[in-house]
Amino acid sequence: MTTETTTTTTAIAQDAARAYLETWNATDEAHRDQLLASYWSPDVAYVDPLVAVRGRDGVGAVVAGVHGQFPGAVFSLIGEVDWHHDQLRFRWGLGPAGADPVVIGFDVVVLDRQGRIEDVRGFLDLVPQ
Repeated sequence: MTTETTTTTTAIAQDAARAYLETWNATDEAHRDQLLASYWSPDVAYVDPLVAVRGRDGVGAVVAGVHGQFPGAVFSLIGEVDWHHDQLRFRWGLGPAGADPVVIGFDVVVLDRQGRIEDVRGFLDLVPQ
């Protein structure tokens, strides 16, 4: 693998993780829909321990639900994004800006040929009691 290829794949992984978290942080529905249209596959599959949905509308509804449950909370990247082939994995935290997260998760994201988010497998490592 050349350095140029490594840089490109790292950039793709970082951009996908950034777009993923930006989508989860979007409280404005129009902005969230724009992010979903730009960075998520139309037939995206999303599964975590609490929900399983398909399509951009399904993901948008889950994101809106999280904002209803945790108003004012923000998603942030914890650690580095790990990447190979068309998939990446990373940890994230959800909580008040600038504070320790109240929820921590680990997601595996698969990208389609256009680099859009096609499949998400989410795990919850820390949840409020």
